[in-house]
Amino acid sequence: MTVDRYRYFRVEAQELLEQLSQGALGLERGAETESVQRLLRLAHTLKGAARVVKLNHIGDIAHKLEDLLVPFRKQPGPMGRDTVDALLGMLDEIRKLVPSAAEELPVDPGVIPARAAPAADNIESLRLNIAELDNLLENVVEAGVQVEVLRSHEQGLGALLERCDALLAELGTATAAGGGNGAGPFRLRQRAEQLRAELGPTRRLVGERSDPVQREITELRERISELRLVSASALFGDLERAVRDAAHSLGKSVTCEFDGGETRIDAHVLASLRGALLHVVRNAVAHGIEDPSRRAEMGKPATGVVSLSVERRGHRASFSCRDDGRGIDLAAVRDSALERGLLTASEAPQFTHRAAVALLLQGGVTTSGQVTQIAGRGVGLDVVRDTTLRLKGEIDIDTKTGQGTTVTLTVPLSLSALPALAVEAGDIRTLVPIYAVSKTVRLQPSDVSKTSEGETIVDNDKVIPLLSLARALGRPSVSRGARSSPSGRAGGGRTAVVVRSGAGSVALDVDRLLGVQTAVVRALPELASAGPAVSGAALDRMGNPQFLLSPAAVVRWSEQALPEPEAAPEAVRLPILVIDDSLTTRMLEQSILESAGYEVDLATSAEEALGKAAQRRYSLFIVDVEMPGMDGFQFVAQTRADPALREIPSILVTSRGDSEDRRRGKQAGARAYIVKREFTQETLLETIHRLIG
Repeated sequence: MTVDRYRYFRVEAQELLEQLSQGALGLERGAETESVQRLLRLAHTLKGAARVVKLNHIGDIAHKLEDLLVPFRKQPGPMGRDTVDALLGMLDEIRKLVPSAAEELPVDPGVIPARAAPAADNIESLRLNIAELDNLLENVVEAGVQVEVLRSHEQGLGALLERCDALLAELGTATAAGGGNGAGPFRLRQRAEQLRAELGPTRRLVGERSDPVQREITELRERISELRLVSASALFGDLERAVRDAAHSLGKSVTCEFDGGETRIDAHVLASLRGALLHVVRNAVAHGIEDPSRRAEMGKPATGVVSLSVERRGHRASFSCRDDGRGIDLAAVRDSALERGLLTASEAPQFTHRAAVALLLQGGVTTSGQVTQIAGRGVGLDVVRDTTLRLKGEIDIDTKTGQGTTVTLTVPLSLSALPALAVEAGDIRTLVPIYAVSKTVRLQPSDVSKTSEGETIVDNDKVIPLLSLARALGRPSVSRGARSSPSGRAGGGRTAVVVRSGAGSVALDVDRLLGVQTAVVRALPELASAGPAVSGAALDRMGNPQFLLSPAAVVRWSEQALPEPEAAPEAVRLPILVIDDSLTTRMLEQSILESAGYEVDLATSAEEALGKAAQRRYSLFIVDVEMPGMDGFQFVAQTRADPALREIPSILVTSRGDSEDRRRGKQAGARAYIVKREFTQETLLETIHRLIG
């Protein structure tokens, strides 16, 4: 048996190192006795934790940290740069020595795993593992799906009660017609009344119990989502260290200012933004802040300022980094662009700051005269751009010559849960993040213009493309004549959702607006087929996956899209029933099948699948083997024994791949057997095509 011996130590060490780094930077600005005392306690805690898990080399460095700090315990005042450099160097060395999560060692009975003791002397503090919270959130969502399935059965119980009433009425009529002497109808009536008396309380119990459980699950999901949020100030220490190191390397004097550190943001968002913001602040020092002599000539303080403010704007967060430096050097950017062939001599006279920003964001352009450890290769801002786009965010740069530059990154607060507008076109349901919805409009035929580039509408005096939702998802469009309006009338007005990202907008043609919901976002499985504008997926109340649109991607794609071809008649879809208790597997298989043109129903158990198969005819069953209750082998055997279902082929998709399991599947009557570790999209579709075409 193996365990991760350093699991708790890693968490504690990361927290202690962060606090020690911030404290060291504070000492450089002007140490106080209390600050030194606190850093001594932190270093001592780190030393003790390291030695508990037998990482004595880390303990030795922490001991040297203590030795370095002790002389300043009774000596208030700024600490010299060389001493702070030594402190930070020791902390960097410790970071490199902390074992990674992959280093798992056999259990040693003589070693007690280090407990994550609160470093800030707050016994009520608690460290949380984001990955574990993600797993818990997924389990809660799955529980919510199961409760919704239970609530749907309440409606079925209501239908059974109505059938009991109808049966009682018929029996009453039959009894009356027989003059009250029919013993058979009388006994049947008694049994029907007894059945109705039992069904009534059962239905009420299901409703009374499921409603509060659903409310509790919703509240629990929201609380877990909140726990996943981290204060933005978690980044401030690294950013201040980056500014300090860059300034020292370039011989400049720079201070940092921070605001809005209390803003709470998804840990994954912060982790992704860290690299981008490091590039931003280093660029501010390298390209923005002038040398002290130059600042004196310009009448500026010798010490430059780089400030970062974090602000919450609805369901988005903005990170604004401002420096009081020279601003973007338009002439230097123009000369660099000319040298690299990115700008022609005829275009140079009309070159503006806006054009300079656009070129810098593309990458490959730099205003540095030489390559240094800080700048000179022209890759900084394109890293910032790529990171922001990956987070479904936006970037804005404002610059004023001689006064400074402000770089603003605006990103979602959370990548895991966000409000979204659910829309539908044909049988496609999709989610659009609320922050990107500019408006919804009802279009009349006169509002739509057709050009060589496709359909367009006018929004706020600006012509924007009108695209079908299906096309944005990379699927064949359904002809409008084949679709009907929500009222059931064919044709008529059209509903569009105007989606905005940055300076661009696009209108999406939809059939229905289904309302706003909080979407718990999941990454798409690797084999799932999705269009270029899809950023993830979320589950509806019944556990069915819905695509989540990326506003930035759909706007970017609409600007490059060719005119929409004439829509072909909607292909006939063969209904397939997917049966699996794993929501990830259901999502993956549904995505693959629907992208291939099949209609898909889902069931979370074999029992539920049998109920659905009794109400609707399917052309194929795709069945997991290991499920609670009836397993896949039993399901296949039962359908083969049922005259109404025996002709419907079954495919078993399972992680069990030994010969005995394959033999059992064949004996039960499965027409194909796919092992999950060998699963590919092509294999599944080829097998389905072979069985049902």
